[in-house]
Amino acid sequence: MSNEIKRELEKIEIPAELHNRVKLGVDKAKQEQLDEQGIPPRKETHKKRNKGKLAGLVAAALVGVTLSSGFIFPSMNKVLASTPLLGGVYEKFGDKIGMHLAEQNLVTELDQEMTKNGVTVKLTHAYFDGDVVSVTGQVSGDLEKGKNEPGEVSLDVNFDSNKGDSDPWLNGMSTGMQEAEDGYEFQWKMNYPHKNIEEEFTLPITIHSIKGIAGEWNFEVPLTQEASTVFDLEHVQKYEDVTIKLKEWKQSNASSTVTFETVAAHEGDYIDLYKAEDVDGNVLFHYANNTELSRSQEDDGYHQTLRKTVDQIKEGTKAITFYPSVDIEDPVVEHRLNKKSFTLESERSDLAIKVNSVKQKDGQLILDYEFQGLSDNLSKHEFEMIHHNLSYAFTLVDKEFIDKIDPENPVPPEGHSISRNEVIIKDKDEYQFQSVFKLDGEETIKDFTLKETVLQMDFDSFIPVKELKPFTVELSRD
Repeated sequence: MSNEIKRELEKIEIPAELHNRVKLGVDKAKQEQLDEQGIPPRKETHKKRNKGKLAGLVAAALVGVTLSSGFIFPSMNKVLASTPLLGGVYEKFGDKIGMHLAEQNLVTELDQEMTKNGVTVKLTHAYFDGDVVSVTGQVSGDLEKGKNEPGEVSLDVNFDSNKGDSDPWLNGMSTGMQEAEDGYEFQWKMNYPHKNIEEEFTLPITIHSIKGIAGEWNFEVPLTQEASTVFDLEHVQKYEDVTIKLKEWKQSNASSTVTFETVAAHEGDYIDLYKAEDVDGNVLFHYANNTELSRSQEDDGYHQTLRKTVDQIKEGTKAITFYPSVDIEDPVVEHRLNKKSFTLESERSDLAIKVNSVKQKDGQLILDYEFQGLSDNLSKHEFEMIHHNLSYAFTLVDKEFIDKIDPENPVPPEGHSISRNEVIIKDKDEYQFQSVFKLDGEETIKDFTLKETVLQMDFDSFIPVKELKPFTVELSRD
């Protein structure tokens, strides 16, 4: 698989991430329980991915973004907002950065309003700190004529004249929605997506529809932030097959950013800084989101430049300790079902699936197998994660279509693959399971036969993130 980015999120900031191997159909009640435990419902296998881990980093539940806004701006008055009132606005959305900026009178009050097709959008406040951009607003009017389900409020939005899901402002975007007396209040929170940050610019916003009500609500939001303090890090840390090059730490009024470059020997491996502490042990970030600034393949490996929004450091901080990790990409392995027993072995770990029997019965394919290489002392949570992820780890593919799958976008071929199975625990202590594939379900393989079918196994979600040795860097002001 060519998927590189595997991020473990502690802050549920509602990332808008793409997923090219969608494996749905989990029982709703079971899924809600798994989400509460931090088990992701699926793995992201496109440009960005989240995978549930057995140890180390723990993934936060992913929430799909459905909000977007579109209002046109009759006027744009850059007036500092009232601190007490504004602090309450950000408090209701749990935005600590906004609350801190409101205390410093560093939030811009907007007065931009537009009505189309009976729906009014009003933009109320905006701020820009570090690489964090926030816009709040209100939507009101004849919302009941919308096509969404009762109580569902969706806004289809794009920024900076971009279109559709290719809009870089949507990557990592989070939304908040609160019911108000005459409609709804909302907040968009985005990371500045470009490499060079302009500390003063105007952000065009277009809302294409609200609750399914079509229209074009257009705005231009002025954004300004105070000058930041930049600390030049310029530190290179090398590990086996992994290199991390720190660039800079930029201190803003309510947040900071750290920019770093990673070099991986293996394509698809994702290197991250998952935590940082100051000399007093204060945690500056833990599983914070990254903004990808660039990626390239060079002579020494696969490069990626990332920027991370983090907490401020205290005045006088002399050094920061960083905690890196590497999440390896393990190629999919496969075997024809022309044998009743065989073993699927992970290429980059000690994990293996020993298939003991293959049966076709009553419109079902039944696999009995042992999961080898797992720890002898898995916790209850870890075992439940394995049980859950096995439902998505296997794919049945017609052998004639294996070569037609694009490795850059490995979507199982429709009508010639089955990517969902029901997992039954046979022996918990011995890690013995049974996977049952419905041959006549929503996914099918035309003219299915065992000897013409390939079983693929993706070990990715079962390989823990490896935490590397931390390193300390002294700060020097640029």
